[in-house]
Amino acid sequence: MVREFQIPGSYIAAQSARELEEIEHRRELYLAGRAQAPVEARTAIVVDDGIATGATMEAALHATRRANPKRLVLATPVAPPDTIERLRAQADEVVCLATPRLFDAIGSFYEDFRQLSDEEVVDLLRRAIHFGAEPSATPS
Repeated sequence: MVREFQIPGSYIAAQSARELEEIEHRRELYLAGRAQAPVEARTAIVVDDGIATGATMEAALHATRRANPKRLVLATPVAPPDTIERLRAQADEVVCLATPRLFDAIGSFYEDFRQLSDEEVVDLLRRAIHFGAEPSATPS
C-alpha cells in the first residue's frame, strides 16, 4: 500500500516514532510504577475484544512469543474464520467464541462498543489489583 499510494518513507518514520512514543506513554500510565508481568516460562494469554484483519494480533503474538512463554494462547470473542485460521499457526491455542462468515465491523457484535478513556483503564486496573488480581503465591 505504501508503494501504491506513494507514501514517503519520512512520513512512515515520523508516524512510527509518534506511535512508539504513545505506546511507551500508555505503558507507563497503565503500569503506574508496577513491574510488567513476567511471561517467560508461563502461560501467556493475549486477549482482544475482536479481531478483523489480524494484523494487530499478529504483532502482539510475535512480541509475546519473543518473551519466551511456556504456552501462548490467543483469546477473542469474535473474528472472521479465515483470520482465525491464519493466526492458529502463531499461537499454541486459539479460543474464539464466534467466527461468523459475514463479518462487518467488530463493534456490530456488541451492544456497547465505546472506547475507554485512559482514566477508565487506569481505574479498572487499580480496582482489579485491589480485588486480588495480582499473582498469588499459590501454585496453579
